Amino acid sequence: METQLGDHAVARETLARAHALAPDDPAILYNLASAEIAVGEMGSAEKLLDQLIEIAPGDHDACYNRATVRRQTVDDNHIDDLMARLSKVSGNVAGEIQLCYALAKELEDIGEHDRGFAYLSRGAGARRRQMAYRVEDDISTMEDIAAVFDEGYFAGSGDGSNGEGAIFILGLPRSGTTLVDRILSSHPEVNSIGEVNDLALAITRLCAGANSKGELVRRSAAIDPNALSAAYRNSTTQRLPDSPYIIDKTPLNFLYIGLIAKTMPAAKIINLVRDPMDVGYAMYKTLFRMGYPFSYDLEDIGRYICAKDQLMAHWESVLPGKIINVHYQQLVTRQEHESRKLVAALDLEWYPDCLSFHENKSPSATASAAQVRRPIYASSVGKWKAYESQLAPLAKMLNA
Repeated sequence: METQLGDHAVARETLARAHALAPDDPAILYNLASAEIAVGEMGSAEKLLDQLIEIAPGDHDACYNRATVRRQTVDDNHIDDLMARLSKVSGNVAGEIQLCYALAKELEDIGEHDRGFAYLSRGAGARRRQMAYRVEDDISTMEDIAAVFDEGYFAGSGDGSNGEGAIFILGLPRSGTTLVDRILSSHPEVNSIGEVNDLALAITRLCAGANSKGELVRRSAAIDPNALSAAYRNSTTQRLPDSPYIIDKTPLNFLYIGLIAKTMPAAKIINLVRDPMDVGYAMYKTLFRMGYPFSYDLEDIGRYICAKDQLMAHWESVLPGKIINVHYQQLVTRQEHESRKLVAALDLEWYPDCLSFHENKSPSATASAAQVRRPIYASSVGKWKAYESQLAPLAKMLNA
């Protein structure tokens, strides 16, 4: 329950007590390892996952989790074990996917790029074939949003409560949203509720009866701004009741920038911008638990990135000066300069701990949970170039 509510530290304590009573229970081992990852105890998580895999050798999700908790080395990895498991996984599509992603991660860590990408492509292809997803539907929705939330929408009256203290960090997944979240939540006046669906759920509730995405978009433009801002505020303050500034780090909130600006005009909106090839590859190589169905096919990724960029251009045109754009490459290569600029843009005083975000003890349960425990690094910039030929379909779609 605590994990579902985002209270990973409490969940860790509860699960540790349960583990002491039932040290070989697979479910407890898995959940305790997940809690350890969220609070940054990667060494402990790896030991728990080793124990779980020994007890439950068919838990291939644990194999993938174990691959992600640290950088593997030539002398210390699980590649042979993973390959042996993959050879025996016939008929188990979920297991094949998890083992392929684990192999891709570990092989990339030791520099075997071609072998790693072959497994990545296999795993992503298997995952994509499980879905009835059409990227055209998401593109159409973004086009509908731009058409409905035009200049006329913002010229009308009826703004909601001012949204003072709300900070939205958004963009594509794997674009650096978690990094910015950790930098800002290291400030003593700022706390984060992480990735939540509070805004999307509030919009859906207030548009009850919509039977298509297009109708949901049209109905959302008629929402009473005060009703939406109140619903969102009530939801988030239950998570963090006493924080002057609250971060909502939900990447796909870029879809709702118009509603945010209308209902919470004092809220700060931070959009992460990352090289499209870098962010495209970063998404492709991540096995997301939920959401982001466009991330398992290179052409889908390219088309989604282009649609997102077009929607952001629309928001910039109808909301000039409202969006704070943070460029990932500049942030990782000029950490202090860009961090200071970002903190100043939020009208906050500078606080040195923002440079030591990797020492931030607050939990993180995103795909970047392991990376944010390290000092800032720029090694992910241009990483896609090691796979230039394999990523040709993505480049072709972006260039088109």
